[in-house]
Amino acid sequence: MATTTKQKTQPTVQETRLFIDGQFVDPVEGGSFETYNPATGEVLAKVAAASPADVDRAVKAARQALERGPWARMDAAERGRLLFKLADLVEKHAEELAQLETLNCGKTIRDSRSDMQGVVNTLRYYAGWADKIEGRTVPVRGEFLSYTLRQPVGVVGQIIPWNFPLLMLAWKWGPALACGNTVVMKPAEQTPLTALRMAQLANEAGFPKGVINILNGLGETTGHAIVVHPDVDKIAFTGHVDTAKIIQRNAAETLKRMTFELGGKSPNVIFADCDLEQAVNGAFHAIYFHGGQCCTAGSRLFVEKKIHQEFVERLAEKSKERRIGDPMDEKTEQGPQVSQEQMDKILSYCDRGQKEGATLMTGGVRHGKKGFFVEPTVFDNVRDDMAIAKDEIFGPVVSVLPFQSYDEMIGRANNTMYGLAAAIWTKDLDKAHRYARDVKAGTVWVNCYHVVDCTTPFGGFKMSGQGRENGEAALEHYTEIKTVTIKLG
Repeated sequence: MATTTKQKTQPTVQETRLFIDGQFVDPVEGGSFETYNPATGEVLAKVAAASPADVDRAVKAARQALERGPWARMDAAERGRLLFKLADLVEKHAEELAQLETLNCGKTIRDSRSDMQGVVNTLRYYAGWADKIEGRTVPVRGEFLSYTLRQPVGVVGQIIPWNFPLLMLAWKWGPALACGNTVVMKPAEQTPLTALRMAQLANEAGFPKGVINILNGLGETTGHAIVVHPDVDKIAFTGHVDTAKIIQRNAAETLKRMTFELGGKSPNVIFADCDLEQAVNGAFHAIYFHGGQCCTAGSRLFVEKKIHQEFVERLAEKSKERRIGDPMDEKTEQGPQVSQEQMDKILSYCDRGQKEGATLMTGGVRHGKKGFFVEPTVFDNVRDDMAIAKDEIFGPVVSVLPFQSYDEMIGRANNTMYGLAAAIWTKDLDKAHRYARDVKAGTVWVNCYHVVDCTTPFGGFKMSGQGRENGEAALEHYTEIKTVTIKLG
């Protein structure tokens, strides 16, 4: 396993306070927590923690902006212009933002730069939508004119994860702001720094005060206060399914609108008639992208028995060559896991997989003694009832499950509570279309993996979520439809 150790100058952490009503402020109760560099385990900064009182301040500011401030009177084209300007500023500061993202969440600098382009693309895409969100006239019986208006849902609470901090921010801000909502956002406690920098850029772009609010904090305090606040109209959450269940229970009293983008245990299916080299490379990318810390990770690798042995051996050998180390180094292919807690969880699953009888082909251990690194791990001869085959590990651990026939495979592939993504590798077009129809997943890839664009709907079946992000589909969740009927004559 190759290691990279080159160090680069760290970007400056400019702000650690809360962003409420257009300015950075200290928390009412003075709370704080530490955020870390996962490549070293060292503290990066002490960040302000929002209390329920701070959440109330932010929600009031958002309500004021929604109903009585300049945002409430702004025409749709002007909202789009502000989003375009914000996208331009992200593009201008892309390298700084990418370095700060890598520093705080551990993804490689190359992946962070790719994310910044995704942020820019998403903001520009929704900027273009801002003045195209339209109602329609409806033919009704009698002497009446009926038409619909599409209006903002209101104050939106948005809670984002640590694996794609700025990209998830853009996925949430883009449609919410294009539709005229105001935002109270809680970034993940592990990765708050780039969200705070984005608040500065939003100010520079000219967003009116109160439209965007950023509250650092823990889920059980800050997140909970956002969810139960009676003046928050909608919650958009990306994260773990267990947290979504808590949110849904806690929000029941106010019947908030909800969208959830949750986890997955995605089936990545390899047929014997595939291009073998392409499929090995694709399976490698499917599981090891961002160290496996990706909700769509191809963690259940179904391989047809005819090619099973050769495929597994080639995947294991390729895994052993992966360059792990300093994520700021251009040569690094895999950085650290986001935290000590996440690393320990992954390693515990590696131990459990061996105890339950899976064959460890490579990895399964910590890499180095500093930082939160885990070696790329391949388990062969995994049974469907093993924990490593059922649970979302969220790390660089793939379970290889041999199969004999299509019908056997599709039943096993769908035998999970998740349904976020799936993939198939084959040269048989009929087989590919059949799989795309039969598999229960919100996204299906054919001879590719992790291809996600801001223009296409993204979300899951079953316990992988509710609603869709990206594309026109996201706009449905950030608007309310109002029917107006007028008597004629």
